[in-house]
Amino acid sequence: MDLQNADDRRGAPIAPAVAAVPWVRRLGRTAYLDTWRAMQAFTDARDAATCDELWLTEHPPVYTLGLAGRTDHLHPTATDGPIEVVRTDRGGQVTYHGPGQVVMYVLLDLRRRRLGVRQLVRMLEQAVIDCLGESGIEAHGRVDAPGVYVGAAKIAALGLKVRRSASYHGLAFNVDMDLAPFAAIDPCGYPGLAVTQARALGIERSTAEIADRLADLFIDSLQANFPILPA
Repeated sequence: MDLQNADDRRGAPIAPAVAAVPWVRRLGRTAYLDTWRAMQAFTDARDAATCDELWLTEHPPVYTLGLAGRTDHLHPTATDGPIEVVRTDRGGQVTYHGPGQVVMYVLLDLRRRRLGVRQLVRMLEQAVIDCLGESGIEAHGRVDAPGVYVGAAKIAALGLKVRRSASYHGLAFNVDMDLAPFAAIDPCGYPGLAVTQARALGIERSTAEIADRLADLFIDSLQANFPILPA
């Protein structure tokens, strides 16, 4: 996966090799497996001078099972259908990715920012909540089931992995997609859980616009609450 040619935005440096603000890489549509392997490689190769990054992408249709994922949450229409099923190393159960869904991966040095996993989850949720709120949509998180909900319907799913005190994976925000494949799974391990998307709520912004706004909201919160402090 060629990240060097991706559209990106670099933050202002606070030291010769470290940027205070994460880079934002707009990857376009990428294969899930390639992107996952690239996140692992990035995390394994990073050191104290590596800049944090956010990757904005969308994936072709794919079901992913997290570390705790149980195959009984995949209905026969999923396991016997044309959509690939990938067992991955993020937290959580099963979800669906497809075109029209904003995926934001957060590759952060948590130790350097003194940032805990629960705090990171809450900030990701809040970025989605604030993004929807700008369009007059009231959304909320749930302590018992990470993600963002509008009423009883889930609009964004979260799953993270932490290795070597660094995070990867992130969130998936349904914007303007075919929701039918969700019917072949128990979304996030909850049978009968309804799902929704921004377009169904009357939001006309494009996936690219929402992706950029989501990244901006998250970065603003990250920099305000967990900045990289000069050594």
